[in-house]
Amino acid sequence: MTQRNIEGAFAGEAQAYMKYTAFARKAEAEGKPNAARLFAAIAFAEQCHALKYAEVLDLVQDTASNLQTGKDGEDFEVLELYPAALAVARHQGEDVAAQAIDAAADAEQWHSTLYAAAKQGVERSGDAQLGQIYVCTACGHTGEGPVPDKCPYGHDKTEWKVF
Repeated sequence: MTQRNIEGAFAGEAQAYMKYTAFARKAEAEGKPNAARLFAAIAFAEQCHALKYAEVLDLVQDTASNLQTGKDGEDFEVLELYPAALAVARHQGEDVAAQAIDAAADAEQWHSTLYAAAKQGVERSGDAQLGQIYVCTACGHTGEGPVPDKCPYGHDKTEWKVF
């Protein structure tokens, strides 16, 4: 029973972190810096809680195993979760949701590829052999190498975050 409770708490804290982060962005965009700061601070606290629960659940293993877990999660989204969600959104005429799901599915496929390459690098030479990684902050499109002028969904280079 405790295991299930901690798993539920982990999911709830992780979701709260994301929700409050979104709330902080909205407050910032509306010119409400103090509300944004409050949301950001509490989002960070929720992240701390989630990370502690991840530790209690023993979710974090060695890097090669973590890369495989990441790849497996991305593959599930690409092969099962998003195709079903996309079909429902299209059937219901929810074009905005369908576009968001489609963009996420494309990014998840690339994430799986990056995880696989990184795992091979870790197993062969001790660390991932990756170049610059970029993410479009507007849609989540992810790539490796030089940042293109636009992502496949038309967002400008200014939308990219580089890692």
